[in-house]
Amino acid sequence: MTHLWVRAEQRANEERVGLTPKGAAALIAKGLQVTVEESSVRAIPIDGYRDAGCEIAPENSWPNAPDDAIIFGLKELPEDGIPLTHKHIMFGHAFKGQPTGQELLRRFKAGGGVLYDLEYLVDQNGRRVAAFGYWAGFAGAAVALKCWAAQQRGGICGPVGVYQGKDALLVDLSNDLEQLSPPNAIVIGALGRVGTGASDLCNALGVAVTKWDMAETASGGPFPEILDHDIFLNCIFAAPGTPVFVPASAPTDPRRLAVIGDIACDPDSAFSPIKVYDRTTTWEDPALRVHDAPPLDVAAIDNLPSMLPVEASEDYADQLLPSLLTLDALDAGVWARAKEQFDIHSNSV
Repeated sequence: MTHLWVRAEQRANEERVGLTPKGAAALIAKGLQVTVEESSVRAIPIDGYRDAGCEIAPENSWPNAPDDAIIFGLKELPEDGIPLTHKHIMFGHAFKGQPTGQELLRRFKAGGGVLYDLEYLVDQNGRRVAAFGYWAGFAGAAVALKCWAAQQRGGICGPVGVYQGKDALLVDLSNDLEQLSPPNAIVIGALGRVGTGASDLCNALGVAVTKWDMAETASGGPFPEILDHDIFLNCIFAAPGTPVFVPASAPTDPRRLAVIGDIACDPDSAFSPIKVYDRTTTWEDPALRVHDAPPLDVAAIDNLPSMLPVEASEDYADQLLPSLLTLDALDAGVWARAKEQFDIHSNSV
């Protein structure tokens, strides 16, 4: 019997989950065994999983799960160097040359485990079967606007946190922007899920948006138009061939640009299209000031959908469930394609 083990998230500020009680019930009805760890932070309470028929395990007990269990989480595992023996489903951030990702692959190689990276679960046309993109865009635009509003008042953005829902977030942002003339923004990747979320947030608050996608960036750059906006929202994931949108010279170039929201957030990749920063920002310190006069801040939080954990979890889980229902055929479909990517990249470490 295929056994899916949903682990508790161990990363700070992470309340999301990739399986809802309704989805768990569907897996059990198909004959899968589902174990869900207790969690002190998960946005969806454990009682719903218990009622759905899941087995309940102690928080963070996955290292002791049966050898054949498939461990399912979202964000990174603790960086403790321990070899990984299980099959894992998660966002590994390991296939673009990231230093921490290379270490993760070495742990899998040492333990004989397998990474089925959620970013590489794709259909036969190469399109991802599930993504948090919309809510990443929505929340990422919100953080960028908070950074801009703080700048206008002579400061830098303070800590951000979790919201009960998007309406609560919009009310909070409206208060931040009160008595300020609305900025304008440019969204690159505007036709995708991430860009749609970012544009929707801006539209809801009266922020004028310039929407660019592949056609507008096909020339390969440079793109001085970006510097003519108050806010730039990058919704393009780093990949070979991605053009540079913000060069290293941007902080000292003539510009209107005040805030970069790098929603795609891949600063340690050689393919990053934003060359003015090299590390992610945090919930406690969401803005990284890369130039003082005039100020230029970068917001680059890498788990943005966690600001809206219930909505983000329910949306993502609905997208992913059809693939989870095929876990009894790991050698076919999306799982085989993800395993192929793991084999290619793990063989190079």
